[in-house]
Parts: sequence; C-alpha cells; structure tokens
Amino acid sequence: MNDTFSLRNKTAIVTGGNRGLGRSIALALAKAGAELVVVGRDQNRNEEVVQEIKNLGRNAMGFSVDLSRINSIQQFVQNVQESFGTIDILVNNAGVSATNFALDITEEEWDKVMNVNVKSLFFCSQAVAKAMKQQGGGKIINVSSVVGAVGDVGISPYTASKAAVINLTKSLALEWARFGIRVNAIGPAYIETEMNKEELRNEKVRNKIISKTPMKRLGLPEEITGAILLLASDAGSFITGQTIFIDGGWLAQ
Repeated sequence: MNDTFSLRNKTAIVTGGNRGLGRSIALALAKAGAELVVVGRDQNRNEEVVQEIKNLGRNAMGFSVDLSRINSIQQFVQNVQESFGTIDILVNNAGVSATNFALDITEEEWDKVMNVNVKSLFFCSQAVAKAMKQQGGGKIINVSSVVGAVGDVGISPYTASKAAVINLTKSLALEWARFGIRVNAIGPAYIETEMNKEELRNEKVRNKIISKTPMKRLGLPEEITGAILLLASDAGSFITGQTIFIDGGWLAQ
C-alpha cells in the first residue's frame, strides 16, 4: 500500500462497527494498519469483529456504549484515551431509520432517528474533537447518505437527518480546521448488507432502487472503503468539509 494511505500507529473508532457497513469500515481501517475501537450495543457482536481484527494482527477493543447519553459518550472517549493514548480517526457510522409515510410518522419515530443520526453523531464528534485538539489533530468521517442530498418517499426523518449530517460536516470542518481536525462525510446510495437484505428481497423495492441507479446495481460494503481510507489517511490531507457520494451515478442525473 502507498504510504500516504497507511494508517500504521493510528487509533480509529467506528460507531455501529459490529455489522454491515460499520464492520466493513472497521476491517478496512485495520487492514491499512490502524488499531480499532468497535462501538455497538451488542457486545457479543463487537467481540466477533474485534477477533476478526486481531486475526489481521491489529489491536482492537469492543465497547458497548449508549450513544443517546452524553455522559456515556464522554466516559467512553476517556476510556479510549486511557487505553490507546490517542484517537486519530472517528467514523460516525451508527444510524437508524423509520419507514413510514410522512402523514403517519410519530413523534417517537422522529425523535429516535434524530437522536441517533444527528444528536449522538454531534456529541461523539465533540468529545473526540476535544481529545484531537489536545493532541494536535485528527480525522472525523461522518456517514450520511445519497438521500441527504435528494428526497425519498417513506423515510422523511432519515432523509432530514442525513441532510443535517452533510451541513453539520461543513460547519465542524470550518470550526475545527485550525486545530488540525479534518471533518468529512461519505454519502452512500443503497448498499446491500445483512441489515437490509430482507427488505431488498422484495423485488419491487429492489427494482425501484436499481432503476434509479445508472450503474443498474446495488453497491457492496467493500465499495465504500476506498473513500474512507482516503479521508482517514494523509492521502486526503487537504480535504475537509466535503461529502463524497458513493452512489453508482445516482446524483449525476
């Protein structure tokens, strides 16, 4: 691997890192040389990914953290600092959705999506950025979505939350550039993972997505990792405040 993409001697946190896109991201960072902190509610799943990373010869730990509680986030970040010394990379991947028409969305559904996708992402970023400021810099990568740039039917809280992530990425990049902290995002289109495979078995749903995608297929988890490595490494040292869309041409239309 080109040294500018190397993550040797770096520590990375991946929230929602024990399945789906998060697992693929964590493994890609480990393969590039990083030590990993895998965050997810299910500690058994965390440990499965931790073992995969250790099998690659990298150090890793799993943390079960309630990301809805700011105190829990702050304590977790302190624990990571004590265990690893530095936090060089944060990938805010944890996210949820609510599938319902806008006329039927409940306050509970709205709050759940916003609390995880926006509020928790912000306060994870804030806590880690304080550590990064002390150590002279770092990289924060947020996971938005193609539907943060365009609308979609039946997932209005999710589209609103992912649009918020895109603009929050810009604001944090502007504020924290002087501390050597780069803040960027990726915006995948529909990626086939274990989390959505049941939904995508519905031929009508699958065909609708493919019809909107110029490349006429769904994305694969490993196809988002190139952008992650660019943004996490020195190869992307002059990139901040950006969202890289990985969408098979969706937004080119």
